[in-house]
Amino acid sequence: MEKNYFDKIKDSASYIRGKVESLPDTAVILGTGLGELVNHMEIITELKYEDIPDFPVSTVEGHSGKLIFGNLGGKYIMAMQGRFHYYEGYDMKQVTFPVRVMRELGIDTLFVSNAAGGMNKEFQVGDVMVITDHINLFPENPLRGRNYDELGPRFPAMTEAYSCALINMADDIAREKGIRLMHGVYVGTAGPTFETPAEYEYFRVIGGDAVGMSTVPEVIVANHAGMCVFGVSVITDLGGKDIKEVPTHEEVQKAAVKAQPVMTSIITEMLSRIR
Repeated sequence: MEKNYFDKIKDSASYIRGKVESLPDTAVILGTGLGELVNHMEIITELKYEDIPDFPVSTVEGHSGKLIFGNLGGKYIMAMQGRFHYYEGYDMKQVTFPVRVMRELGIDTLFVSNAAGGMNKEFQVGDVMVITDHINLFPENPLRGRNYDELGPRFPAMTEAYSCALINMADDIAREKGIRLMHGVYVGTAGPTFETPAEYEYFRVIGGDAVGMSTVPEVIVANHAGMCVFGVSVITDLGGKDIKEVPTHEEVQKAAVKAQPVMTSIITEMLSRIR
């Protein structure tokens, strides 16, 4: 008989427990071009997704597909190098499966990062934007279907999907380090096409500052599970009716890598201050 979703989570978590000496309480999901953060980690254990029971396998260039356990900013963490996207053909349960496993392993604080296109007229390519809220334009919610009470409530609140305390901490660090740190609302879409100029304008009008193809499902599930979330986007391109540049995946990766030092500085310092 095929395993149910709850049993798959348990089996993946059990495998991981058997491969690491200890488990952290904080995890980081590294997005497009941001996987280099692990170069700053003192790596203790690496697990390939393909070796973990019931884990999907990432297919996107720039996503290497490993769970990494080690120290960053003086804190022991789990880093997810390579995430899963709805546009790859995974359903929402698969996209968010790693977050479920993280919670089963005892993770209570989750950092999520991504590359995003900017609509806010004050943004510049290479800016780092702290996500203060999101707009979910995915065609499906990851909580649709049977609700396991062991995982979270049937109707979870999203009033503070992104932790105000962690946002304030990031702002303090940015001021101390003289870093240009933007705030904004992230719009999550299915992809894989980049947005049309009219779509960029539409997202801006409805309250969005940046748009991308990830993060929102993971954050919904993390909140459902009672986790504390901090989200950040690197603005890798700008869009709208007055922008003529045509974005490519390669340019997005290059812009994300260019912003790596700022991202690394902020996240590393935040980890050092979390108790």
